[in-house]
Amino acid sequence: METYRYLHRELACPGPHELYFKKLSTKKRQAMEKNGNNRKLRVCVATCNRADYSKLAPIMFGIKTEPAFFELDVVVLGSHLIDDYGNTYRMIEQDDFDINTRLHTIVRGEDEAAMVESVGLALVKLPDVLNRLKPDIMIVHGDRFDALALATSAALMNIRILHIEGGEVSGTIDDSIRHAITKLAHYHVCCTRSAEQHLISMCEDHDRILLAGCPSYDKLLSAKNKDYMSIIRMWLGSKEMVRVMRKKGVEHHPNFRAVKHVPFDQFIQLVAHAGCMIGNSSCGVREVGAFGTPVINLGTRQIGRETGENVLHVRDADTQDKILQALHLQFGKQYPCSKIYGDGNAVPRILKFLKSIDLQEPLQKKFCFPPVKENISQDIDHILETLSALAVDLGGTNLRVGIVSMKGEIVKKYTQFNPKTYEERISLILQMCVEAAAEAVKLNCRILGVGISTGGRVNPQEGIVLHSTKLIQEWDSVDLRTPLSDTLHLPVWVDNDGNCAAMAERKFGQGKGQENFVTLITGTGIGGGIIHQHELIHGSSFCAAELGHLVVSLDGPDCSCGSHGCIEAYASGMALQREAKKLHDEDLLLVEGMSVPKDEPVGALHLIQAAKLGNVKAQSILRTAGTALGLGVVNILHTMNPSLVILSGVLASHYIHIVKDVIRQQALSSVQDVDVVVSDLVDPALLGAASMVLDYTTRRVH
Repeated sequence: METYRYLHRELACPGPHELYFKKLSTKKRQAMEKNGNNRKLRVCVATCNRADYSKLAPIMFGIKTEPAFFELDVVVLGSHLIDDYGNTYRMIEQDDFDINTRLHTIVRGEDEAAMVESVGLALVKLPDVLNRLKPDIMIVHGDRFDALALATSAALMNIRILHIEGGEVSGTIDDSIRHAITKLAHYHVCCTRSAEQHLISMCEDHDRILLAGCPSYDKLLSAKNKDYMSIIRMWLGSKEMVRVMRKKGVEHHPNFRAVKHVPFDQFIQLVAHAGCMIGNSSCGVREVGAFGTPVINLGTRQIGRETGENVLHVRDADTQDKILQALHLQFGKQYPCSKIYGDGNAVPRILKFLKSIDLQEPLQKKFCFPPVKENISQDIDHILETLSALAVDLGGTNLRVGIVSMKGEIVKKYTQFNPKTYEERISLILQMCVEAAAEAVKLNCRILGVGISTGGRVNPQEGIVLHSTKLIQEWDSVDLRTPLSDTLHLPVWVDNDGNCAAMAERKFGQGKGQENFVTLITGTGIGGGIIHQHELIHGSSFCAAELGHLVVSLDGPDCSCGSHGCIEAYASGMALQREAKKLHDEDLLLVEGMSVPKDEPVGALHLIQAAKLGNVKAQSILRTAGTALGLGVVNILHTMNPSLVILSGVLASHYIHIVKDVIRQQALSSVQDVDVVVSDLVDPALLGAASMVLDYTTRRVH
């Protein structure tokens, strides 16, 4: 089969260009619409190799088309001037750019020392160049060691720096270099929303960050089919790859070709029509996605980058079988075009951003650190007193956030109705937590993390709600940890509300110091938590302590879980509300001295009030509910044999005497001496959520 047929695949890109970057803050948009300079902006673009030139060239062409606003100086250094890499400075000249300065900065060698020496050589030569050119701003791209030398020189010589492609993550030393350049740069042009968020997290000024997309995508997404059959005769390779190919005789194979340099226009056509691209270049995980060409990324160099579905990683690149298997999976596939890195309109945005730079503003860059209250005491007692947690309680009705101190004091509490949809709920949680975190600073509370108590089955190891109760809608397979951690930059713990109640008792309540105890929550539903040998029991599938669904009658009422005769079907607030409504509908609920306003729904509290005022039917319903709860406790005693049972929640005090009677009547004599108490904690859900955070500070293992 001919090489050309072997590589051929039609270029296809579905749908119109998506507009990723429409939304800018009002402040930033206003700044970009004004030009604070009364003269042309002198822009120095420094390019080190053909890869960064492919990103910088579109910007350079854009600058060149607006001579009324800009003066362009081009500095060429690095591998552009090395014959082994194809003397790629010539393509800059072919693009009709005047090269103001050529700097030979590469020290020959294949090791790390050569890179260090190259950086040093560039630092020696660059000051004279920058003194001569006197640019207003220098544009630096990416994460190469040459770029670090450029940024260092410009920063030390008080020259403004615009960094292209900051905030990205690849997974090698490139990350350290890229982030170091970010710290030196005054302005940032990033390609993805994740990169933008990384820059903000690194305390960079949001108003000096432009989410523009990758400049090379301006060309990639407008690339048209050409006579690519005449150019698919080349294959890219480093010097080491060329040596290996020569040693193995691969270069004599008709399907292989080793070259020093492929012009960018031809390279676009090559990757657009290739059956697969293999290597570890960032081009594979970034630019190639614009065509949907399959990519096999070898090793870990690009493992941290955002990728489209066209990229398959082979981390153990030394394993030949894995590479072959990856080829079988990838070769010749057609993937959707990926626009993660741009929508084809980066350059106009960048030019507008450049015009908005006010040279009258102070040169010294400012960092947007999180607010910190000054003059905080360093006394150890004071520090221990101010250590706090953000606690979140997701109930069936309300969503609450509290600031909880190490001593269990709820310093501040916020309450809102729990929204019915996932999007509204997540948005409200984030909003309330951000407000609480800001308030914590004013209150001199040092927030250590966020603890979340929620109904349903929870994987606390991953911070994911696996399955929710029917009380909380659209709450299955929900990752709570990631959005909160990304927004607040704090560690996040998540657990079931029953487990949180047990942890609250262990740290702050009557379970403190107890080796084995059980907590039962009596509220809208029935939940619980089990502490065994001082540790919380989660179970093999995180389903332990679903105590509300212990079956106490085979022919009992329907339960929300789909079964019959569960404790929750008898003793929960929902069950009592159901029975109260039945009585009310039959005009059997209200007694003398009692009324229910028309606009007020009948609930469990009305049933309790009626029972207290002598309503025999209401008293019978409560006795049945308490008996069901008591039978459940007896089953727990016979299974776990705890030394303490704590009843928690709004209904606990109404049930405790009935529960104790059932234990005396039904339990084995060996467990009848168990202590059954009502919790004295005001807010066990919030305190339990906080305890996950606060226990971690003392290195307690959950």
